[in-house]
Amino acid sequence: MSVHRSLRLSGTLLSLLLASCSSLTGAPPKGADDAPPADTVAAMKEVGEKAGGLIVWSSSRTENHDLYTMKTDGSDVKQITKGDQVDWFPRFSPDGKKVLFCRSKSGWVSERDANTSDKWDIYTIPTEGGEPEKVISNASWASWISQDEVLFVRGTKIFRSKLGSGEETLIMDSDGVSDLNGALLQQPELSGDGKYIAITLRGSKRETGLWNIAKKTWTQTGLGCQINWTPDHSAIYWVHPTGNGGSRILKMPITNGLPPKEMPSEDDMQFMDMPGRRSHEYFPQLSADGKWLVWGITQRGHDHDTADYEIYLWEVGSPFEKAIRLTYNSGNDRWPDVFIPSAAPAPEPEKAAAAEPSEEPPPAKTAANPKKHKKGKQ
Repeated sequence: MSVHRSLRLSGTLLSLLLASCSSLTGAPPKGADDAPPADTVAAMKEVGEKAGGLIVWSSSRTENHDLYTMKTDGSDVKQITKGDQVDWFPRFSPDGKKVLFCRSKSGWVSERDANTSDKWDIYTIPTEGGEPEKVISNASWASWISQDEVLFVRGTKIFRSKLGSGEETLIMDSDGVSDLNGALLQQPELSGDGKYIAITLRGSKRETGLWNIAKKTWTQTGLGCQINWTPDHSAIYWVHPTGNGGSRILKMPITNGLPPKEMPSEDDMQFMDMPGRRSHEYFPQLSADGKWLVWGITQRGHDHDTADYEIYLWEVGSPFEKAIRLTYNSGNDRWPDVFIPSAAPAPEPEKAAAAEPSEEPPPAKTAANPKKHKKGKQ
């Protein structure tokens, strides 16, 4: 069965999809804390200590969205940004020392305007908090490619840039591509080999898929939104508008930028679908080792930046009901990321330490104060 046939929805479901995976109008609520039930506190501690990591997310609990961190057991909550702007889509750097995030230029801006690039800038901030640094102007949906390089969006275009270089490289533009019809590009994620980009399309097209950078071709992988690669880049996962609560997370193997020829059923691809009344799921993000999933769930309401989403953590492969809820606040909690120190890449050795000692003495200087060459014509 083809990809398109296996993922084709009925007219009714398609209408539901068109209303989903988008954020509507309205300012976020200023939330109030609620204590977790006593019988869940022990589970939070047990699972959180096993993960042994840190979570960052965006919350409206102080009115406009700021960034917060907490341990994976829900404790030690810290606010790391503040101000009148909207801070969202935080992503830990590979070593966990910085957080990359999107900030509105002024005041409340809805996520429905995520691709109105002149309303946003990209910043980094130390994970423990401090002074934010603007690194990219007029852009959104930024993610790390490496410790010093990022991927980001301006409307229908995707760029990559090495931080501090001041240079940007255009790697994709949906404008003029017939299969994309100038669609808005959201949450682009580069494959490990740098050949493909997983993208959520919005605007003129509403689907998820993979862009082949060299061939400039598009492969639709499904409907829904918030597509991402698994850490080993062998599969993609995304939010699909079916399942308990009206959404669930599916996962599909990918080989050479293509889905399987014989498509599994949606139920066979199911990765996470929480049981119970609170099961409207969005913002999934796997840890770098692929062992933990963090995401948001709401019981009612859909809007990404105003509904009462709460943050959950799940050990991949365990029963769904073993997932733990970490936040208890009536504000909007969205777009979490999780950093597990044991999964972080080893730090690169200092160049001086890595250099082999010279077996020969350095040549003698010919003058006590040799002149330095000036830059210019030789």
